[in-house]
Formats: sequence, structure tokens, C-alpha cells
Amino acid sequence: MLKQRIITAVILAPLAILAILFLPVEEFKIAVAGVVALGAYEWANMSGITGRVSKASFMTLILLICGVLIFAVDGQEVWYQGELNSIYKTILGIAAVWWAVSLGMILTYPKYSSVWTQSIPIRAAFGVLTLIPTWVAVISLRNNLYEVDPFYGASLIFYVLGIVWAADIGAFFVGVKFGKHKLRPNVSPGKSIEGLFGGVMASLAIIAFAALHYQFEASRMGLHLLIGVVTVAVSALGDLNESMFKRCAGLKDSGRLLPGHGGIMDRIDSLTAAFPVFAFCYVVWMA
Repeated sequence: MLKQRIITAVILAPLAILAILFLPVEEFKIAVAGVVALGAYEWANMSGITGRVSKASFMTLILLICGVLIFAVDGQEVWYQGELNSIYKTILGIAAVWWAVSLGMILTYPKYSSVWTQSIPIRAAFGVLTLIPTWVAVISLRNNLYEVDPFYGASLIFYVLGIVWAADIGAFFVGVKFGKHKLRPNVSPGKSIEGLFGGVMASLAIIAFAALHYQFEASRMGLHLLIGVVTVAVSALGDLNESMFKRCAGLKDSGRLLPGHGGIMDRIDSLTAAFPVFAFCYVVWMA
């Protein structure tokens, strides 16, 4: 298992880095849509949708929505005079509300969850609310200041990836060593409060480095730190959210596409919350 995980990571990590750095804007949109679509196929399974045709139909729906957004908003119109396109901004706002709702769902699961756990359409709709804003967020960040510095948006994406991965690593080691108090045992028994705290602490090093890299004014330093910590905390919410839906469907992994890692959603669950929330905060308070 470990060997498979390492081989998969060694293959995929360089491809992801190269795509973020060097793919032209329009091609990058399509590539991210492809990843989101694969996640949609797995989400359909977590929603209780059975049959390959039905799951493929849900995947196609997500691809179509991404396609409409690609044609509706040209690459040069994603940002205009420092403002994010109103369609994208609205979607990010909806995502912020969705993740607040998701927090409530996790806190009340399973006692007050019968309304949505027993409804396949509702669970599928939650997938749309999770996956489409993820695509919008990544594209929004990648296109920010693209004409001034083609790599600036890429650095924002790597920033989010860095703090989320650091949080995952910190949470794992601190949780294994000191984890005694379960975060949400009904949703994900392996997560602990100590692990969450350890994850936040581990991510602070990258948050601090980013503050120096982007040379924030002293008056905005507190806001930068706050948004970083919120992003890390929300990434844990994304992990718990996927665990909750897998538990509803009786699944251990979201899929088997990535040897040693499970499915696409198992790898991007934290990012589906972190990217939209960070992008929303960035657009509203930092852009």
C-alpha cells in the first residue's frame, strides 16, 4: 500500500505542479474541470446514485456547468479592473454559505439528518455546491493579476495547497501522538481536537512565510493571519464533510482511481472547502 501511494504521488505531483505553472489559462480551465468531473463521478456514488450511466450523467452535468462558465466568462474577463467577475463572485458567496450549512450538518449528524440522508437528489445537489465552487475558486485565483505576473495566481494556489497539506501532516502526527478528544466521532472517528490544533500550528509557518513573501502592510497582517487560519479550519470541515457522505453511503473510500490513495475526492476533500472559502475571503478583503 505504501509503495503504491508513493508511486502515485511521484507521478501526479509533478504533473499538477506543471499544470498550475505552465498551462495556458483556457487549457488550465479544462484540466481543472476534468479533475472536478472525476470527483463528481465519485460524489454520485456517495450520493447513492447507482449504475455507471447514472453516475456518468452526474459527471456530465458538472462538466456542462463548467463548460457554460468557461464560455460565459472569457479568460481575460475573470478579473476586470481588480474586480472578480460577478458570476464567479456570486458562486463563491454561495459556497461560503454552503460550508456554513455543512458545519451545521456535521454538528447535528446523524440525529437531525434524516431529511437529506434519505434523499439522493439532495445529496447530489450538495455535490454541485461542493464541486462547482472549487472549480471557480481555482480558476479565479489562477487568473488573478495574470497580465501583470503570470505566476502570481499560481503562487496563491500553492499557498492554499501548502497550508492545507501542512495542516494535514501536522494533524496526523499530533493526532497519533496526543489525540484523545474526538472531533466528531459520529462522522470521522479518527479525527481529534488535538490533531486539528496541531494542524493549525503546523500551517502557521507557511502562513507567516507567505506574509513575508507578499509583503503585507502591518495593518493587514492580522487579516492575513485570520484568513489563513480560517482556511485551515475549513479544510478540516471539507474532510469531515466527505467522511459524512461516505458514511451515509457505507463507503470506506470515495473510489479506486488512485492506487494507494483511494479516489479523487479522498485527495481533494479538504481542498473543496479550503479553495472556495479562501478565494471568497481574498476577493472580499484582500484583492
